[in-house]
Amino acid sequence: MADPVVETIAGGRCLVARVSGDMDYVTASVFDHQFKELIARGDRFIGLDLSGVSFCDSAGLNVLLGARRQAEASGAVLVLARVPEPLQRILEMTGVTQLLRVYDTVTDAEAVGGR
Repeated sequence: MADPVVETIAGGRCLVARVSGDMDYVTASVFDHQFKELIARGDRFIGLDLSGVSFCDSAGLNVLLGARRQAEASGAVLVLARVPEPLQRILEMTGVTQLLRVYDTVTDAEAVGGR
């Protein structure tokens, strides 16, 4: 099992954070806390680079959806980028892609957020 990590990799007009590790029932509370801290910074646009996520179950999906709700409540936009193929399929099958915008690259996400 990979340890959960949320690391800020860029700032400025867009906050970008690289997420890595397993997003599951064991790590959900850690990710939830780290995402809340990111959102509390007050940035208007937050991009999560999920390229380092090795596994995601329903608890991980719930954390992503909770982060989206919290961001929205604070007036921020939360998007996903560099989503690994297995996770992309889960997001599509569960309808999460209808709620969260997903971009192929961090640069694509930043271009939208930097407007």
